[in-house]
Amino acid sequence: MSQEEQVLVIERKVVERIGMFNGLMFDVERYLREIFVQGVPCFMPRSQVEKKPAYKQLIPYVIMSCGDKYLSYVRGKRAGETRLVGNRSIGIGGHINPPDNMPLFDTNFYETYLAAVEREVAEEVSIEAGHTNHIVALLNDESNDVGSVHLGIVHYWKLDAPNVSRREQMITQMTFMTAAELLEVFDTMETWSGLCVKNLAEIENRRKSALEINFKN
Repeated sequence: MSQEEQVLVIERKVVERIGMFNGLMFDVERYLREIFVQGVPCFMPRSQVEKKPAYKQLIPYVIMSCGDKYLSYVRGKRAGETRLVGNRSIGIGGHINPPDNMPLFDTNFYETYLAAVEREVAEEVSIEAGHTNHIVALLNDESNDVGSVHLGIVHYWKLDAPNVSRREQMITQMTFMTAAELLEVFDTMETWSGLCVKNLAEIENRRKSALEINFKN
């Protein structure tokens, strides 16, 4: 019998205490300081939180660009979140699972989260180019069942070269597109990507001013 998937969550009331929002929130540091306090995030069985808005599953949402183009793809039938199949996306990422060497005590969940982001991206795509990594926004959408139980942490990776290939079968029709081209297919996008595409100029500005994350193994 396979073990049930554990995912990283926080209680909704944590976000409500800081300030509930809908759409993109660019005041990133104020939220991250509260979200990653020891004792706030924890791992729970995914089946227990998928339909419980009392919890927010933390999801890294990594936007990649090279030059003036952004990585885009369509979620195929093998997508882990079946409710998003067939939608175009500009975000790479997924649920945060505990690492095999997860300590029992004194866990730094922010370091755990950052390591999981790198691991999650590497599982979905292969990147043969240098990149910078900035957290530029948080993303919340209460308009549908998927969004009500998830909280996105939007990363912006600026690539030195467009050398990205897929590893996951759920990633289809992968290509780099300009902001104008993305707007032309806006109606085909998943909600989170649509929110990001509308705010690409501000996301780019935030990348320039946000602190770069230097990940170390």
